[in-house]
Amino acid sequence: MAKDAAHFTEMARRMETGQGFIAALDQSGGSTPKALRLYGVEESDYDGEEDMFARIHEMRSRIITAPDFTSEKVLGAILFERTMRGEIEGKPTADLLWNDRGIVPFLKIDKGLADKADGVQLMKPMPGLEELLQEAVGFGIFGTKERSVVHEANEAGIQAIVDQQFEVGRTVMGAGLVPILEPEVDIHSETKAEAEVMLRDAIKKHLDAMPEGETVMLKLTIPTEPGLYDVLSDHPRVLRVVALSGGYSTDDACERLSKNSKMIASFSRALTEGLSKQQSDDEFNAALGQNIDKIYRASI
Repeated sequence: MAKDAAHFTEMARRMETGQGFIAALDQSGGSTPKALRLYGVEESDYDGEEDMFARIHEMRSRIITAPDFTSEKVLGAILFERTMRGEIEGKPTADLLWNDRGIVPFLKIDKGLADKADGVQLMKPMPGLEELLQEAVGFGIFGTKERSVVHEANEAGIQAIVDQQFEVGRTVMGAGLVPILEPEVDIHSETKAEAEVMLRDAIKKHLDAMPEGETVMLKLTIPTEPGLYDVLSDHPRVLRVVALSGGYSTDDACERLSKNSKMIASFSRALTEGLSKQQSDDEFNAALGQNIDKIYRASI
């Protein structure tokens, strides 16, 4: 399903005005074993990396084809590269999401985190990024997501992280896609609140300098001070500001998010909390449906 202008316009409209949240289904190689363990699949249950990725694809397929995983409450879904290239029910994943479910597909493009310096972790280099973006366009992907992490209120580090995010974002926009910039602030940081103010101000400066016609999305940790990121949500260069759960439980993340009326959820672990391979389809669908409903209500 190559992306065409009409599809892209409709996806953009849905992301800007739709009610609901973005599901983060983009665990990569490093985070997959933990995600599988939480799902009830131990490392001894699979043989090597290919088998591991096959198991996580089964989990994602089960989520995406569940009765409650529809555009009524889910606006978008962020995919891992292998998920984008894979199929669900005989269709390319992005094709099934958009054409069958009305859910906007995104792609995680970062290659993980560099070592900590100046209180932050930048993204590792991304060799072959332009080729990957063209592949994403061919699959009908709407946008990308790229994550780095702020650990403390260090002005130089935060400036470096925001500079890098926008640099990658420009490459993504150049390919005709919408980037979700994700400079996460660690929820356990002792200077979380101060770091968030620095981050907001650094992001706003970059947004103010962007040319008319360009838009980004932002994925940010739920702020300590409710409403801190409202000025970013209202910015003409921002399509939407979404929140990551960052290790909070589903209930805690939803409670915190509900105090930020201009952010919607983009949860990963909180979405899959309580799901297990051992559950019957009815049990699995009921548990997922409960999580989807909680996250949806917190997002509207």
